[in-house]
Amino acid sequence: GANLNAILGVVRPGDMGFDIVHSNLHKTFATPHGGGGPGAGPVAVVERLAQYLPGPVPRRTPDGPRWVMPEHSIGRVHGRHGNFLVVLRALTYMLALGGPGLRAVAERSVLNARYLASLLSDAYTFPYDAPCMHEFVASASEVKRTTGVRAMDIAKALLDEGIHAPTVYFPLIVEEALMVEPTETESRETVEAIADAFNAIAARAATDAAFVQHAPHRTPVSRPDDALAARKPVLTWDDMEPNS
Repeated sequence: GANLNAILGVVRPGDMGFDIVHSNLHKTFATPHGGGGPGAGPVAVVERLAQYLPGPVPRRTPDGPRWVMPEHSIGRVHGRHGNFLVVLRALTYMLALGGPGLRAVAERSVLNARYLASLLSDAYTFPYDAPCMHEFVASASEVKRTTGVRAMDIAKALLDEGIHAPTVYFPLIVEEALMVEPTETESRETVEAIADAFNAIAARAATDAAFVQHAPHRTPVSRPDDALAARKPVLTWDDMEPNS
C-alpha cells in the first residue's frame, strides 16, 4: 500500500488516471519507518487540485521567499517539522540514483520478489494465480494443516537463521499469511539463501513440529509478549521499570 517500489521510472500514476497519490517514503526511498518513525507520506495531486493542498506553501515573492496560504487551500492539517529530514533524505536518494537508477530499483525489486516466490512455491501455497510485483503474500495454511506449525512459528524460526522475519497475518483475508518484500538490494545468492531457510523450516516442521513451534532458540530474547510490547514499548533505558 502507498508504495511505488515496483513502478519507479516505469510508469507514472498520473498517466494511469489517478488524481491524488499518497506515497510512503519508507522502503521505496530508503527512509526509516520502524520505532514509530518519523515516517512521511507526501501527497501529490494533478494540477487542477493543487490549489486545494494544505498550506502554507513556499513561494517566491517580490520580497523574497515566503510562506503563503493559497486562496483555496484546506489550511493547516499537520505539524510537519518532525518529518523534514525524512523527506530530505528521500530527495537525496532520488537525486543520487537519477532516473535510470530509480528504474533499476523497480526492475530489481520485482525480479527478486518473483524469483523468491518461485523458490517457495513447493513448500508454501499462494492465494492468487498472478505474478507479483515488488512483494508477495504466501500462505502457510497447508503447513499448519499437516503439522500444526503456524505462520508466526515460521517467522520466529527465521530469526535463528539470521533473517528478518516477514510480516505475518496480513492481509487478513489470507490464512496464515506471510508477506515478503525482498527489495532490490538483495543479491541472487541472498535470495536463494532466504528461500533455503524458508523451505528448510517447512521441512523441519514435518519431522519435528515442536522444535519450530518453540523457535527462536538462538536469539537473546525468545518470544516477547507482542500485545504488551505494542502497548508499552521499551525503547530507552528510561522506559524500563525497576527490577525488570
